[in-house]
Amino acid sequence: QVQLVESGGGLVQAGGSLRLSCAASGRTFSSYAMGWFRQTPGKERESVAAISWSGGRTSYADSVKGRFTISRDNAKNTLYLQMNSLKPEDTAVYYCGARTGIFVLTTEYNYWGQGTQVTVSS
Repeated sequence: QVQLVESGGGLVQAGGSLRLSCAASGRTFSSYAMGWFRQTPGKERESVAAISWSGGRTSYADSVKGRFTISRDNAKNTLYLQMNSLKPEDTAVYYCGARTGIFVLTTEYNYWGQGTQVTVSS
């Protein structure tokens, strides 16, 4: 198993930036594909970005493409999401997730963090 803890959320004005982190512990972090997700009240959790176990391949939802960057540091057991040009519609609870096998831009992940709130004011 792997345990995941997100951090870095907060309140930011539209057009601003935030960097989320996801610290992993437990089984070897580098053996997992990872992803970032978000959820707002009353809506299903959606996939935002995904990254392969090596970090060599990434995929993004159309809504964040060109603004968000997913990355990982396997030596530090940490996943990141750099969010630039934030919009009010990016407001959500952001989660990181881990899965065995290939990385996918879906919510089919095995392990989840507790989430961190991101609020973008207009």
